[in-house]
Amino acid sequence: MRKRFFFLPALLLLPVLRTSVGGWAVVTVDQLPDHLVARQPASLTFMVRQHGVTPLKGVHPTLEARAGGKFVEATVTPGKADGEYVARYTLPAAGDWTVTVYSGWGNSKLTLLPIRAIEPGSDVPVALAAAELGRHLFVAKGCVGCHVRAEANVGEGAEFGPSLTGKRYATDYIQRFLANPAMPDRPKTGKFVMPNLGLRQAEIAALVAFLNVDARATY
Repeated sequence: MRKRFFFLPALLLLPVLRTSVGGWAVVTVDQLPDHLVARQPASLTFMVRQHGVTPLKGVHPTLEARAGGKFVEATVTPGKADGEYVARYTLPAAGDWTVTVYSGWGNSKLTLLPIRAIEPGSDVPVALAAAELGRHLFVAKGCVGCHVRAEANVGEGAEFGPSLTGKRYATDYIQRFLANPAMPDRPKTGKFVMPNLGLRQAEIAALVAFLNVDARATY
């Protein structure tokens, strides 16, 4: 009876532990729109990566957008690559919309910083400054799924990778790392290896501007 008493609780915990370990995924957006247009079809391509690295095919992500009391759900279909998905939706009105992607793997999700939707024919919003665009990309590219950065805290932060709050990097160094995370002199990123996200040069420039917002290098 003693053996059963001591070992049974541990056995009951195993499914919970397996769910916790296997249920972590990171959503990364391919191309973040600078704005949307109300009542016009829009799409968002994203990837779901188990543990932030391995593309997950066969899951069933969902996407929803909210602004005030308005709510929209997207139709999500598999994309061309493993782990890639495309969400198609139409926003009914102008405003600042909060878009959330649920990965379909455990409880993992990604909530983007608000995206402005304009009325058809309206002037295009002024482009975000580089550092502010980098803040939006830090969220959209899934960096918040592994790193904590106070200026981009959307409640999804984890510390599977090192905390980036208060850290700055030499510009050339971080540019090379973001373009090629497998470079020989890469920084230590914790237990999991950062994947190559195929970042565009403009995205890298914006991310560097955000990470080095006060232009002080500490690495």
